[in-house]
Order: sequence, then C-alpha cells, then structure tokens
Amino acid sequence: MTRSGPARRLQAAAAAAAITAGALVAAAPAAQAARPGAHCTTPMLKAGWYGDNQARLQRLLDTYGACAPYRPNRDKPVAVFDWDNTVVKNDVGDAQMFWLLRNGKIRLPAGGDWATTSRHLTPAAARALDEACGRLARPGAPLPTGAPAGAGCADEINAVYGTAATRSGAAAFAGWDHRTTEPGYAWLAQLTRGWSAREVRGFAAAARTENLTAPIGATQRVGTGSATGWVRYYEQQKDLIGALRKAGFDVWISSASPQPVVEVWAEGVGIDADHVIGIRNTTTRDGRHTAHLQGCGSVKDGADTMITYIDGKRCWINKEIFGIRGAAAEKVQTAARRQVFAAGDSDTDVSFLRDATALRLVLNRNKNELMCRAYDNSDGKWIVNPMFIEPKGRKSAPYPCATTGYVERDGAPGPVRRGDTSVIPDQQDTVYRPQY
Repeated sequence: MTRSGPARRLQAAAAAAAITAGALVAAAPAAQAARPGAHCTTPMLKAGWYGDNQARLQRLLDTYGACAPYRPNRDKPVAVFDWDNTVVKNDVGDAQMFWLLRNGKIRLPAGGDWATTSRHLTPAAARALDEACGRLARPGAPLPTGAPAGAGCADEINAVYGTAATRSGAAAFAGWDHRTTEPGYAWLAQLTRGWSAREVRGFAAAARTENLTAPIGATQRVGTGSATGWVRYYEQQKDLIGALRKAGFDVWISSASPQPVVEVWAEGVGIDADHVIGIRNTTTRDGRHTAHLQGCGSVKDGADTMITYIDGKRCWINKEIFGIRGAAAEKVQTAARRQVFAAGDSDTDVSFLRDATALRLVLNRNKNELMCRAYDNSDGKWIVNPMFIEPKGRKSAPYPCATTGYVERDGAPGPVRRGDTSVIPDQQDTVYRPQY
C-alpha cells in the first residue's frame, strides 16, 4: 500500500495545491505529458460535467496519473467511489431487497425469533414481524413474500427496512451508533442469512438484469405496495472510473450495500470483487451467511456495529486498502496513507470524502452534512455536480449547517464543524441545474 518519504510527500502536496488553485493546463499538452524517454498519453475525459468539473477531474488525471513526472517509483494513487446514487442512479440495496421479497428469498429466522436478525431491532418490530410472517413458513425456510398469502409479511419487512418503523408506526431500531452503522442497511445483509455468497450473487445478477432492462421511471409491486423498479449506470462515472484505471489509479468501491450485491454491479464498470468493500456477513463453516457482520478497527466480528457507513467507511477503507489493523483503522491517517480522490452523494460518505487528499466529487442529493462541507469548501478540494439523471432542483432553504446539519453518535442534531472545530455557517444550494 501507499508509502513514501518526505520528498514524495512534498511532491504530492505541490500537486494537490496545483489542483486546488485551479492551475489548469491546455488539454493537448497535458494529454501528451511524457516521462523522459517514453511516450505516454493521459486518458481524456468525455464531456457531460457541470461547470469546470471536467477540467478539474482531468487535471487530477494529468497530475497523479501514470504520465506524471514523479510517478515511476511510487505506488498507485488510490481513488474510492461510493456506489448507490454515486456510480448508479437509485440504490442497488433497495433493488435487492425488493427482488428478495418478490421472489420469496428471505428466510423465517431460526426459532422464529426476529430479534436474532439484528441486535438493534426493537421488541415492537420483532412482534410486528412475527405477527405478519410467523405462521407462513417453518423456521429457517423461505417466506412466501411474493405470493398473495405473504403480502402482509412483505409489507412489514419492507416498512422496517425502508422507514425504520413498523406499519403501525413503532420505532423498528434502537441503540445504534449513528456514525458507524445504519441498522436498516445492515438488516438487508443480515436477512441473507442461510444463503451462500455465491447464491446471493445470483440473486443480485437477476435483480441487476431486471432493473437495467426496466424503463426509467418504472415501478414494481412489492407486497401490496409500489416500489422503484429501475437502476442505471451513470455514463460519466463509468468514463471517469475507466480513465482513472487507464491512468494507473488503484480504483475501489466502498458501499453500504451487501458485499456480494455490489460485487455483481461493480463488474459493470470494470471493478473486480477484490476492490469492492461492502457490508460483509460472517459465515458458517460451510460458507453460508449468518445474521452477524464482520467487524473493523476495535469492533470484533459479530458485534454488528461497524459497517461501511460514515466513520465506518473510513475504518473499512483503512483496513482493506491501506492494510491498517486494530483501533488505528478508525483514525484519520497521514496523507501518504489516504486516497487521493473520492466520490460520494450522501452523509454516509462524509468521512472518506474528507480523507481524500487532492479532490472530492459530490453528487448533489441535498444531504445536509455533505453539502455543508462541500459548499463551505474550506480547503478548495471539493467539487459539486448535479445528479446525471433526474437531478434535484434547488433546495429553497439554506442547509442548516450552523445548527442541525450534523448527526451525533446518539442521533442528536448539532452544528457541522470544520477540522479546526469552527462552525460552518448555513450554506445556500448553488449547484442544482445541469449545464451539460
């Protein structure tokens, strides 16, 4: 993984400063930048970006790519992308849940006890799930959530997953660290209990085909309700990922969807499974998923409290990409052991985006903490782009950065602070209309 001495760090700092200052060079010379004695061509990004974002991303490629003068004796620069609504439009975790429900692939928990599916599930949610689903299958067997008899069960599972509440409005989860996990996201992975990773990848491939084939705007029947029924890759992100890889970057995906699911979808942009970091189940000796999750940092396997979510993404990136183990993986690392570039769309991506040393791409979905930091842009390394498909309109009210834009570990709202602890003032939404 990335290692360097003082000279390398000074070079990297100078390169980052050049990008931050917007020191854009003419495209043709940049594209032909060559090492002494060798011909080298930097990939050129296609059009389709807001404002000067394409130029700044191209400068990243020119500065850190294989053609950069100081590249020959150092490790590859790292780039990390979130997945859902960053590389694709819509959420592949949602798509997978809807497919599981429509195809009857969620098993009744062993012993019929829904509390065993999540340490954060409330007694009220466990009772609601038992009442809706408990008599439909033997413990351990798949529930008939795709049949009329199982529609109420499908509705209850979907409500708990999608709204964090039962159909009657009772809270479905309690007692979690809001900076390291999101119990609904984790629950999807936990509900794959009893299936192998290979089987879950098969489910993901089927869901992927359905969602890519369906027209934009399509819906599907889940239980008695209607749900989003389509997903699309963003062509601009596919092009960016391809250009980064061709330029010699080490490109990774970090997602709060289940590991086997993201592995299947990532194939569509040329990213192999060993460069995907999703929510990871522990497994039985015969390779079947349990309802427990692998840990990171100081969190042990089975504790189920450190998924790829906000600070948890930082931990998993440090662990899997940079080889940092133990509690140190939860900490911000030196610049030489951090990603050069990161891209995300949501508050779940804030920590690993802040860790990027040169450039941070944000797709605007009106998420408070993320947009507060991106618009504040205190170090000049943030760029904002509208979503490439169905971009959101302008948020009419300012982002509440100074008061409630941040979510504390216990879920309480608070002000968004910079690294020096100063409070970010409220920010206006300014990047909301596509200019492609």
